Amino acid sequence: MYLGISSPLEHASPSEWAARHRALGLKTVVFPVCCLDGEETISAYKKAADDAGLGIAEVGVWRNTLAADPAERRKWIEYAAGQLRMADDIGAACCVNVVGTPYGPRWDGGYRDNFSGELWTMAVKMIREIIDCVKPMHAKFCIESMPWMIPDSPQACLRLLEDVDRPEFGTHLDVVNMITSPRRYFYNDDFLRECFSVLKGTICSCHLKDIRLKEEYTFQLEETACGSGSLDLELYAGLANAENPDMPMIVEHLSCDEEYLASVEYVKNRLKDYLS
Repeated sequence: MYLGISSPLEHASPSEWAARHRALGLKTVVFPVCCLDGEETISAYKKAADDAGLGIAEVGVWRNTLAADPAERRKWIEYAAGQLRMADDIGAACCVNVVGTPYGPRWDGGYRDNFSGELWTMAVKMIREIIDCVKPMHAKFCIESMPWMIPDSPQACLRLLEDVDRPEFGTHLDVVNMITSPRRYFYNDDFLRECFSVLKGTICSCHLKDIRLKEEYTFQLEETACGSGSLDLELYAGLANAENPDMPMIVEHLSCDEEYLASVEYVKNRLKDYLS
């Protein structure tokens, strides 16, 4: 597996950005600029990554491509297409978003109708539109799994792949986002195997973090840094390596660069047998 982090780290130039990641022993990065930043900036960061021997794992969208307002929805669908086009141009493994929602004030929030047939149909249409607009040759478009919107299980991920029916559509695997029940939490080893079995051959990139059970009633789970929870990290790494020895594994959702640096060292020590 190729280890990376979601933070761009504090830097003053593309070369410093790449050098800081390489100095940590990382082999893959999340691209830190967007399609609106201009060709000169995009090219400078791409060149810096290439010069440092860093693969580009992901380009993020993180916008509501299913917004209730038609003008806003159109704006973000066009932005997602721009991000996918950039991802393809720079040789990224994938361009990733969450599916979004038109049903409430929070663009990535949890609402009953997120699981409706209406939303599923809208999502399939939206994903096809983005892919068909760009027709990427290399990068896959992906929808990240989420706890309170589709896809929320490996089976839902597979069904979405089948319904979209585009070879340019892949899987971005965030196992922790799908651990939403006591059974999946306590038997996360079984759930990890299920994810990689159901989605075999489709996974482009993975997020790497941990999860722990809080002691308060009722059942409450908390995302946390690697090693502070109960996820079987060795099994996760081993399954990712079996899927793809060069699988990007991106540490995310820490609060500052110092926490990312500490997490990288922890992961490198604990999972050294799995790192490419």
